[in-house]
Amino acid sequence: MNPLIPHYKATLSLGLPIAVGQLGFIIMGFADTIMVGRFATSSLAAAAFVNTLFNLVTFVIIGYSYGLTPLISAHCGRDEQRAAGSTLRQAMVANGLFGALLTAVMAVLFFFLDYMGQPAEIMPEVRSYYLVMLSSLIFLTAANMLRQFTDGTSDTATGMWVLLAGNLVNVVLNALLIYGIGPFPRLGLLGAGLATLLSRVFTVAGMVTVLSLRRRYRPFMVGWRASRIRWGAVRRVNAQSLPVALQMAMETGAFTFSGVMAGWFGAAQLAGYQVVMTIGSLGFLLYSSFGSGIGIRVARYSGTADRTGVHLAATAGCHILCAMAATASLVFWLFGSTLADAFTTDSAVRSAAIALIPMLILYQFADAMQICFAHALRGTGYVRPMVRVAFFSYLLLNIPCALLFGLVFGWGVQGIFLALTLGLSTAAPLYYRHFRRARQGGEL
Repeated sequence: MNPLIPHYKATLSLGLPIAVGQLGFIIMGFADTIMVGRFATSSLAAAAFVNTLFNLVTFVIIGYSYGLTPLISAHCGRDEQRAAGSTLRQAMVANGLFGALLTAVMAVLFFFLDYMGQPAEIMPEVRSYYLVMLSSLIFLTAANMLRQFTDGTSDTATGMWVLLAGNLVNVVLNALLIYGIGPFPRLGLLGAGLATLLSRVFTVAGMVTVLSLRRRYRPFMVGWRASRIRWGAVRRVNAQSLPVALQMAMETGAFTFSGVMAGWFGAAQLAGYQVVMTIGSLGFLLYSSFGSGIGIRVARYSGTADRTGVHLAATAGCHILCAMAATASLVFWLFGSTLADAFTTDSAVRSAAIALIPMLILYQFADAMQICFAHALRGTGYVRPMVRVAFFSYLLLNIPCALLFGLVFGWGVQGIFLALTLGLSTAAPLYYRHFRRARQGGEL
């Protein structure tokens, strides 16, 4: 039997629940936008502005939580459930402090909202919505940390079900609090913010309940209760988590800057860019979800210094993501214009979006491979090089090339997409190089 077949099955079984949970999150985002947009255009504008400010912070928090997964997976690979529970306690401190720091930064930013050039009529809604979203950051931090813990034990289904339940709570509370159904007050955008806050509280409570009651987690909780906070261990968790957070911040920052640049070429070009990026989220959803499965598998083998297992797990994951990139590219090629029609009836926006479909297809394999080997590298625990790779690929190469291609060469938004492709295509082999060094050298 092909030795890769068990690895294909294991990676697919780990990644599928993560993909379903991520899909639920995307659907929730669509539902939020539709409900707020139908309430008032000013509310939609205020939500778009605030969410833009919080998106980068959200991805940084998620990236920081990723540092816990390989640590837990490595403990599980060595059958060290109590040690994994102790690591969870240290991660709670590290993630809590990191979340508190970002909350403080965003709290300071609140006092500068009036200087960001937004329409005066939306600012009252902006301020109230901002403060509610600010108060939810610590719950977002806790929810992601606990989910990464359960994912690290190879139990990705629990995170999926709790996240889907939280999404359902969000949608229901949105309807009740935005429109004031029954005894609930009509709060508009503030209601949407409160729904998000309460759904995040619900998600944390759900994860805590699972960890407390399920028999599977009893050995982990014994280790958690028996351990005490050790600042050296907290620093080790931070050493694994911070580079991943910085890497995701730089990658997300490049995409955010590209979106800002697209607006320089006109409203239709910006709208077309947003349509194509939304369509492209289908591919990213698959790559990142199953990439997480790759990281979990690699970490389990890294924990026992099984280089052959690490190689087979990464190879199987690479094959899976290549197949998904090919499938996504085919879908975008055959149905790209149909998908664009679903988002807009404006002929100028539709034309701008369809013109970008070939560029979207161009970077699918690069995106899939950089996600594959970024997660594989995280699985080895050798994460420091990720910061250098992201800095070079996205800040030193991607952003300057976007300015060069888009403005100097006059290629417009197509030039921006070409720069994204260049950044992703550079990051992928560099991540692979460091992963290979970690696998063959002394990092495992």
